[in-house]
Amino acid sequence: MRILLTNDDGVEAEGLASLERIARTLSDDVWICAPQVEQSGKGRGLTLTEPLRINQLDDKRFAVTGTPTDCVILAVNDIMADHRPDLVLSGVNRGHNVGEDVSYSGTVAGALQGMAFGIRSIALSQSLERFHDEVVAHWETSEQFGPPIISRLLEQKWAPGVVMNINFPNRPPEAVDQVEVTRQGFRDVGELHAVRRDDLRGRPYYWMSFRGKAQEHAEGTDLRAIEQGRISVTPLHIDLTHMPSVNDLKRVLGGAPPKEL
Repeated sequence: MRILLTNDDGVEAEGLASLERIARTLSDDVWICAPQVEQSGKGRGLTLTEPLRINQLDDKRFAVTGTPTDCVILAVNDIMADHRPDLVLSGVNRGHNVGEDVSYSGTVAGALQGMAFGIRSIALSQSLERFHDEVVAHWETSEQFGPPIISRLLEQKWAPGVVMNINFPNRPPEAVDQVEVTRQGFRDVGELHAVRRDDLRGRPYYWMSFRGKAQEHAEGTDLRAIEQGRISVTPLHIDLTHMPSVNDLKRVLGGAPPKEL
């Protein structure tokens, strides 16, 4: 099995090294194509207004001056064009990607781009207590449970257009006792907000931050599973259509000539 690894934390990230150790328990044909620098929060962003450059760091290790989506496109279409990967793994992200996080996560975006090529793709994230630099993630949790979960997932048939989003809780392996298949949850209070500060000349600037406010999350969601120390596995797909609204609107708009509206 040929495996492509990418991430959004950058090619030198600890999580990518952890992902490589996970991948090498599954195959000896492991390729890495990851951003040159951190691209967290870039979602499915594409680099369209400047050229992309690929820096080869080793035999099967490449850094790209772009986003996770750029990396997967270049890897599949150019770097690995002679033999496309059988599996794309994106992560292991430093911090979980649950709830509405998945809509702007570069980690999930890397997996979504693999799915767009018809390749089975999995996003992996390791939850943190907080995002301070001195906080060390429990990479050993991802590395212990990642390989068997991935192996079990690959034994199953996936519906077209689906990616798997795995989130590991902020616990050591011995404190994790359950894997839960979940649905995407949504927070009651928005986590992201802009903190205003002043520079040395008294001019304002803003820094995006997370509130970290305790909330109650519904049973069966990725948010609840991570909060209670369980591994969350969520099948995601990119179809954003709200079908109940489609059916309602068809009765109002569907088939009517625009001039009669």
